[in-house]
Amino acid sequence: MTERKLHLNAFLMNTGHHEASWRLPESDPYAHVDLQHHVRLARIAERGTFDSLFLADGPQLWSNLAQRPAGALEPLTLLTALATATEHIGLIATASTSYNSPYNLARKFASLDIISGGRAGWNIVTTAGAEAARNFGLDAEPAHAERYARAAEFLDVARKLWDSWEDDAIVADKAAGVWGDDSKIHPPRHRGRYFGVEGALNVPRTPQGYPLLVQAGSSEDGKAFAARYAEAVFTAQQTLADAQAFYADLKSRTRRAGRDPGHLKVLPGIVPVLGSTEAEARAAEQLLAEHIVYDHGVLRLERLLQLPSHTLELDAPLPDGLPPESAVEGAKSRYTLVVELARRERLTVRQLITRLGGGRGHLTFAGTPEQVADQIETWFTQGAADGFNIMPPVLPSGLDAFVEHVVPLLRARGLFRDAYGPRRTLRERYGLPRPANQYLTPAPALA
Repeated sequence: MTERKLHLNAFLMNTGHHEASWRLPESDPYAHVDLQHHVRLARIAERGTFDSLFLADGPQLWSNLAQRPAGALEPLTLLTALATATEHIGLIATASTSYNSPYNLARKFASLDIISGGRAGWNIVTTAGAEAARNFGLDAEPAHAERYARAAEFLDVARKLWDSWEDDAIVADKAAGVWGDDSKIHPPRHRGRYFGVEGALNVPRTPQGYPLLVQAGSSEDGKAFAARYAEAVFTAQQTLADAQAFYADLKSRTRRAGRDPGHLKVLPGIVPVLGSTEAEARAAEQLLAEHIVYDHGVLRLERLLQLPSHTLELDAPLPDGLPPESAVEGAKSRYTLVVELARRERLTVRQLITRLGGGRGHLTFAGTPEQVADQIETWFTQGAADGFNIMPPVLPSGLDAFVEHVVPLLRARGLFRDAYGPRRTLRERYGLPRPANQYLTPAPALA
């Protein structure tokens, strides 16, 4: 049996995950639209033998322009450019099932997988928020359960499209004048509740068959979807106990869905604030906190909690009587995480905004490289994680420091790879089989 190893993913976000990172002297306020900035980050992560890069996305203008660099390059386009600047690292893009069509999106991911030599991944999201809905002609976001029902059919159609070419459909017989075999093309002819898709994809089957399928929702609907489809799950957990409970629950759901739980990797987010001493790390954390503009934080928190403007007071706790998660149609699991964090630690609104400033609900940990490595090892070995979504508070310096100082410790402890090795595709790196084509019936065994 192969010894279990960590999976590390670099979650890239403009100048860093801390909302005030752009205000530091080292930061470039225009980095979010600078290709060379992203190339540099990708190469740092590849030097650290990370499994993959990850780009979040949404079909709306996030936040407000006063708060932090807003807007972003379209992730599939950006990752295609990064595929030509890297050799090994996986390339995971976020794309919505609520505001895309299966044919176009399946084609884009197939193209990225071919261009990158089998390194594509899709972070499947259903997209919460009325702002995005109004960009697509809707008055309000679809209900939470409705979005997940659409996502399930969307992914079923996408898989039919990725399988619509058999691997050997291209003959390329110049002498006979035969380029391809039409009998090896399988149009989906799909007619469902949400989609009608007739024809085969206009891109051949890719090196991975399908991109790595990633999911990031932790609500009940999200976990049910992940158990059925996901091969990696990005999640936000604040405590070891909560992470262990989530991990056990999701692995159990995956088993009940008839899948191998080892084929689903759970990757919590962590925001590592590093210093050569603990005091230095705390000072770096405090410097970032001092650059937070709390008026921006209040507005963002009121939107998350679905409260009217001017409801929250900075030096008071969250108000009583907040609705239960069942009444929330937006980001259900993040809503619950934030409310529970505030209640459990008796935080004022100001303190809560400070805690959320680095990772929007993901675990922020300030310490030495040894302390960060200890935290990662504990969660990995104590049934809380298969790896981590690394979310540097400041970029590129935070990613560079993690690669230079934490990765060697994880390697020395036997927890992480020293080199990429012969496994070329992202699926192979995750220990996943290449999906069989659903249109092919295995030949009966010989008697």
